[in-house]
Amino acid sequence: MKIFFDVDYTILGLDDTLRPNTKETFQKLLDDRHEIYIWSGMGERWEVIEKHDLGGFVSGVYEKPTEHFHEKLEELKVPCEPEFVIDDYPEIVAAFGGVWVPPYFFAKNTDQEMDRIYRIVCDFVEHGTSEDRQYRAKGTVLPLF
Repeated sequence: MKIFFDVDYTILGLDDTLRPNTKETFQKLLDDRHEIYIWSGMGERWEVIEKHDLGGFVSGVYEKPTEHFHEKLEELKVPCEPEFVIDDYPEIVAAFGGVWVPPYFFAKNTDQEMDRIYRIVCDFVEHGTSEDRQYRAKGTVLPLF
């Protein structure tokens, strides 16, 4: 499965720390034969990949569409449609399906979101869905507040 991870507040905090267990989760996903892609609404974030030594885990790094998500993929030269998205921005998760994660701002050793993400991915692969409240099916309509 082609899994797209957002950068800011998803795997990277404001303090430039990597969310706990990111590399371990990436390795488990690779071991399960998934492809990991990194994208960001701030452009191609190669500096993050290099600084945090993530290059061996990722199949590509792209700019993320921030509106008209499906339509903008070709314009932004994203070579494939995401099959599963992990992001702190609920609208893009609802568009493609995946996991909405609470924003990660600062180093916090108690953060368990990467373990939760892995469990949700495993649920999705096995059942085509997940009962976890952070899972969003593709095309989900978000509630109005």
